[in-house]
Amino acid sequence: FKETKREKMVSLASVLPLAVNYFSSISIVFLNKHVYNYGFPNMALTLLHFVVTFLGLWVCSLFGVFEVKRVHIPDVIPLCLAFCGFVVFTNYSLVYNTVGFYQLAKVMTTPCIVVIQSLYYHTTFSTPIKLSLLPICIGVALASNADASVNSTGLFFAVVGVLVTSFYQIWVQTKQKDLDLNPYQLLYYQAPISSAMLALLLPFIEPPFEKGGVFGASFAPAAWRAAFMSAVVAFIVNLSIFVVIGKTSPITYNVLGHFKLCTVLAGGFIIFHDPLNSTQGLGIVLTLIGVFAYTHLKLNEPKTPPKSAATPSTATPAPLTSVTTSKDDRS
Repeated sequence: FKETKREKMVSLASVLPLAVNYFSSISIVFLNKHVYNYGFPNMALTLLHFVVTFLGLWVCSLFGVFEVKRVHIPDVIPLCLAFCGFVVFTNYSLVYNTVGFYQLAKVMTTPCIVVIQSLYYHTTFSTPIKLSLLPICIGVALASNADASVNSTGLFFAVVGVLVTSFYQIWVQTKQKDLDLNPYQLLYYQAPISSAMLALLLPFIEPPFEKGGVFGASFAPAAWRAAFMSAVVAFIVNLSIFVVIGKTSPITYNVLGHFKLCTVLAGGFIIFHDPLNSTQGLGIVLTLIGVFAYTHLKLNEPKTPPKSAATPSTATPAPLTSVTTSKDDRS
């Protein structure tokens, strides 16, 4: 009985972050839409998100929610660079590609993570797990249902964006294990370093004092209130991403992301009467089938120590957070 109770507590500890991430991510979609209606610049909002995330974690540390642990800064630099890379390259992917191809490229993050973890981190995925990801990827591709035309420049940014995003999500998990840090402790270091890096990139990508920049226009107080409200929710989203990936896996986080996309599409159709054709409907159904199959398989998976715990430097024989993405799901 005690063992069963302990297993239920562990299961709840894994499900709760998933639920928090699910609801907070959907909330930030609508908050960000509200912020962008004021013309607030994209990357500046992401920078604000991470500054507030660091301040939120600093306050948490003062109240004893977690203990700040000393870390060799160079050890977290790759994670910070990967975050900045995925923000920059996914933004450029959206600039140079149609929304349809941009969404299709995002879907490829899931199989890309499977390949990287299998080849580089020697993680084993069962055949049923791999098969459950197939309807998810096909379903999201159908649900996107937009012009998927592509050009060479757009293809370059899309491919690099997928690769960098995949490594970022994988390193969110492996860095927690390698450095013996919990999600609070790792994000406490990543948030300010990534903020500094984005601040250095901002003048080149979104010149702050030019037209369209954060200081190039006079935003109404309501715009700043909306931006800070979005940043507060982003703190919850960012932290929950680290907890979800740390307690589960990058693939589980991706599956959750696809489920959120279908929820937004279906919710828009049911609540706001947004247009939804038969192809999108089929895509949503396929995605949901895959999500439920993946969830069932993961819940019934034998509890064995994951092979991915070993890093490339220690494994034998050889050798990872709604724009960042589109303006609608930026965290």
